[in-house]
Amino acid sequence: MKRLDRLVMTSFLGPMVMTFCIVMFILLMQFLWKYIDDLVGKGLDAFTILELLLYTGATLMPMAFPLAVLLASLMTMGNLGEHNELLAMKAAGISLVRIMRPMIIISVGITIVAFLCANYVVPASALKMDTLIYSVQEQKPELVIRPGIFQNDIQDFSIRVAQRDGKTNLMQDILIYDHSRNIGNVSVTCADSGYITITNDQRYIVVELFSGATYEETRSNDRMDAQEGYPARRVTFQRQKFVKRLEGFGFEKKDEGLFSESYNVLRLDQIWRFQDSLHQRNEEAERELFQRLKDVYVTPWRANADSGRKVDTIDGYALYDAATDEEKVRCLAVAVDRLRETKSRVVSAGDDNYYYNKRRTRYMVEFHRKFTLSIACLLFFLIGAPLGAIVRKGGLGFPMGISVLFFVLYYVISTTTEKFAKQLVWDDVTGMWFSTFVLVPMAVFLIFKAKNDSPLFRSEWYGARIRRLGAALRFKSKGNSDSRK
Repeated sequence: MKRLDRLVMTSFLGPMVMTFCIVMFILLMQFLWKYIDDLVGKGLDAFTILELLLYTGATLMPMAFPLAVLLASLMTMGNLGEHNELLAMKAAGISLVRIMRPMIIISVGITIVAFLCANYVVPASALKMDTLIYSVQEQKPELVIRPGIFQNDIQDFSIRVAQRDGKTNLMQDILIYDHSRNIGNVSVTCADSGYITITNDQRYIVVELFSGATYEETRSNDRMDAQEGYPARRVTFQRQKFVKRLEGFGFEKKDEGLFSESYNVLRLDQIWRFQDSLHQRNEEAERELFQRLKDVYVTPWRANADSGRKVDTIDGYALYDAATDEEKVRCLAVAVDRLRETKSRVVSAGDDNYYYNKRRTRYMVEFHRKFTLSIACLLFFLIGAPLGAIVRKGGLGFPMGISVLFFVLYYVISTTTEKFAKQLVWDDVTGMWFSTFVLVPMAVFLIFKAKNDSPLFRSEWYGARIRRLGAALRFKSKGNSDSRK
């Protein structure tokens, strides 16, 4: 490896790793902000949260690669230009393409890695992530006993405590209603004090009571008779302890089969198989509709003696005019019924066709996404590297601003056109590749300007032009004043 290649490669890999980590951190923070309401208050352990972040990070990698490549390439070429290293290389007769060759090789490698991640890593991680998110959303909030409020989230129990000591966790004036028999408030336990604790896995509640009594009505049947009344019993205790299993509070991971056919958890071959199946079902439904529309509905008539006579033509109007009024009314009623039936079939078939096409488009959107995000890595390199050579500004501030600007432009265009494709306004190919087609001319333009050392984005060039214009205006103004004298 030549020194030039080693210099450019090391200058590119460092910012690449740094910017990739920064982008991943930003995307993960955005994910946490989106689902913060579902995660807080569920009593999730650290392992579950780390597992969710791991799967989320793997799912977001194809999104982070393009922005990281754009920022790293712009920083690398900007640093080389700012320290006049790029100028020295060009003065030595080295072309811009030759200077960028190590970066091009790395960018192509990143493009391939991004595609493999999008096709193999993302489907597996997205399935795990969606299952975990759904499991967290379905989990009940962490059980907390608050003073003065009846806690009804525990199955078959309603608990109220008057006071709670924050240091010792001792509760005063405890009231517990037992609704396990589903016949009203027939069993109630009162205690002077006690402890109510919940296990760490949120699966059991442990109740320990002191100096209390249990009041219970004993009923032979579920019918209530206020006149007869019911026998009751009272059991006092100095200390009582029982354990109740909590339903729905412990974290339980749902079945991954619920999301096995989602659009974002499929590989390319699976997506193609699903959309092909939908396409065949749609064609079969269309053939069935056309066959039904071609059916001839014949109203049964009683055969006459001359019904077998050969005729050249049949005049429909003549037949209608020859029919009696009763037959005309019956024919019109049958025709109206047939038209209504045909209209209903056509409308239903149109709705089915729209549904099939929309589902197929969703699959094809994910199909193209795996390619567009991968190609975006190479495309953003072809934008960032020439732009850095033109701007000649290193560091993190200016390249970050330019990179975010281009990425936001790409993201807004791709999101808008993707929505058009999902709504069947555009076809899936145009909707998913339009943003790429927009940025390709920009990349070609920047490469052309960088090869010709264009001062397109240099503030010094614009400053010099403004100063020259100001000097020219002052000279012209001075000449006019001298001529007047």
